[in-house]
Amino acid sequence: MTLKERQFDAKVLAGGQSLVPVLRMRMTDVACLVDVTRIARLQGIDEESDGVLRVGACVRQRELERSAVAQAEAPLLVEALGLVAHPEIRTRGTVGGSLAHADPAAELPAVAVALGAEMEIIGSEGSRLEPAESFFLHMFTTTLGEDELLAAARFPRAARGEGSAVLEVSRRPGDFAMAGVAARVVQEDGDCREASVVPFGVADAPRRLGAVEERLIGSRLDDDDLAEAGALAAAAVEPQDDVHASATYRRRAVGVLCRRALHSARARAADSGLGRVAP
Repeated sequence: MTLKERQFDAKVLAGGQSLVPVLRMRMTDVACLVDVTRIARLQGIDEESDGVLRVGACVRQRELERSAVAQAEAPLLVEALGLVAHPEIRTRGTVGGSLAHADPAAELPAVAVALGAEMEIIGSEGSRLEPAESFFLHMFTTTLGEDELLAAARFPRAARGEGSAVLEVSRRPGDFAMAGVAARVVQEDGDCREASVVPFGVADAPRRLGAVEERLIGSRLDDDDLAEAGALAAAAVEPQDDVHASATYRRRAVGVLCRRALHSARARAADSGLGRVAP
């Protein structure tokens, strides 16, 4: 029996931090839970020879947050994990579970897009790699097929001259973000060579802001550059009103958070040749 054959009455269970509450509230009903936590290929935090940090889908978020390798090689990822819910949740929740769940207000999908991560996907037809930028389609929707699993996420290791930051606003610590921004820059001889800016909590999926990145590349990342980038970011998003915040508030928050995240990323790039930040 395959996942595809049981697609209407089966759910994959990893950390269960999103699925179990939904089941408890009777928002969905399934006949079969498929526990994937013992699959060896879905485990491990490994530095690979091609400059990639491979994180198995079933690695607990708290394990990755505490990993010395991740702290050194993927500081933006570790910083984002510190914003995810609470330590008790991160102790059970998995990296792959958050990515596959694709909540548009979650931190890890946005960071995966900002870092240019790749999703390692396995299924009955074999395995494939999917760029994070195209993996997230819509709210709670990815390119995973009916008989596919997310096996791992592959994050590029921090480059020389790289700095990054992730900031968000939420009603209470641990809540989902009403608005957030993940930013990454790479400087060379004082000029911005690479930039990625990804807002979250303001759209149905994380997307890079091309106009903002184009404004930053080639600049010195001075305060005027960052202020203009923030204004462009605010103009680029089209959030919706809801009970937590208005669209106007979210749009203004994105502009401020973008400027502040870039300011931190610039400082971190300048402070360290590798752009790394202490955990």
